[in-house]
Amino acid sequence: MYIYLNSGYVKAEDAKISPFDHGFLYGLGAFETFRLYKGHPFLLEDHLHRLRGALEELHIHLDLSGLQIEEVIQKLLVLNQLENEDVSVRLNVSAGAGGLAFGAMEYMEPTVMLFMRKLPEMPEDFDKCGRILSLPRNTPEGEQRLKSHHYLNNVLAKHEIGNEPSIEGIFLTKEGFVAEGIVSNLFWAKDQIVYTPAIDTGILNGITRQFVIRCLETNSVQVEEGFYLAEELLKADEVFAVNSVQEIIPLKEIGSQSFLGKKGEITQTLQKKYKQNAMLLKSRFEL
Repeated sequence: MYIYLNSGYVKAEDAKISPFDHGFLYGLGAFETFRLYKGHPFLLEDHLHRLRGALEELHIHLDLSGLQIEEVIQKLLVLNQLENEDVSVRLNVSAGAGGLAFGAMEYMEPTVMLFMRKLPEMPEDFDKCGRILSLPRNTPEGEQRLKSHHYLNNVLAKHEIGNEPSIEGIFLTKEGFVAEGIVSNLFWAKDQIVYTPAIDTGILNGITRQFVIRCLETNSVQVEEGFYLAEELLKADEVFAVNSVQEIIPLKEIGSQSFLGKKGEITQTLQKKYKQNAMLLKSRFEL
């Protein structure tokens, strides 16, 4: 596999970063994962907008527009012979070498990596089972949750439920409010109203989460964001998890409680709307 690393293209096994990179030493870095449909990125500008905000908060200075991300993507697609495939892409920016010092620093030479992988074929009617985790969702390190290198909470959650792809672990906050999935944001519908945890619960404001909310509002579906106990989630008619790679995945059950799953009307409508927009290859929300 070829990857992009600091303005060059190298084989993954030949890639090298400084042992004093503060992304490695102190976890100072942010990333975005997005999807390409036959070589074309979807909602790329929205991912880059979120990444800019994260880098600013981490005091990592990088002109993302100067990277010419789309050109890098196309070059890597050719090098990896993935031009006609659906792939996921990770754009990773860490602080860069900062010596052994620890303190309030400005990072002017970050380490930039971009790599991709072919996505496995997903059945059209794929669904998942949810499992509420005993491990609570940790609070964000700063004012809001960044898509950062701080992934220990997620890793420990995966150890709790294992690697079965058909199971999505569901975090609750330490107060018992529904937060998010290990790799997804959560929505549920009851009596034609769609609910989702508020950003103030400490969740990541996912790009697909934002897209789904816009879809629902455009189609005159009432959306409520707030603090909800697990009991309220379990009373839902439909539950679905969303992220940029797996798109919109219905949950057919959480524990012993069953839902409409892939038969849910709102879930089906959103899946169709998502596919339509992805095929139009819109780079920002234009519903």
